[in-house]
Amino acid sequence: MKRKHRRLAFVVVGMVLLGAAAALVLSAFEENLVFFYSPSDLAAKEIPEGRRFRVGGLVEEGSVKRLADGLTVEFVVTDLVEAVPVSYRGPLPDLFREGQGVIAEGVLTAGGVFRADGVLAKHDENYMPPEVAEALKKSGKWKGAQ
Repeated sequence: MKRKHRRLAFVVVGMVLLGAAAALVLSAFEENLVFFYSPSDLAAKEIPEGRRFRVGGLVEEGSVKRLADGLTVEFVVTDLVEAVPVSYRGPLPDLFREGQGVIAEGVLTAGGVFRADGVLAKHDENYMPPEVAEALKKSGKWKGAQ
């Protein structure tokens, strides 16, 4: 075999191995590529207990309760079809309030409560996270500007 052919074979084998490795990585992360799940997605899917993910939707009106310790807040995230109770310990964003878009990151407990360790809120009067708006549009409950 000529030197040129060996080099070409080495390059081809390397490219095949690199492609196979990329395919394996992408297939392993397939479910984790979702930015967040809506409450309806959670109702339809079996999420393993202890798995970290994000849940997004609107903070349900009248659902925000501050516990006696002063740091823990409980509220409900809804997509106007399904709802998920959330418990969060820590300071909330300044723009967090009922009826506004929110994304919480954490784990779902065995009791069905989402234990959040991070909460993101909308950043101005006209903004809603695109994923939350898309989930609301799919559910047919979108009331924002089209």
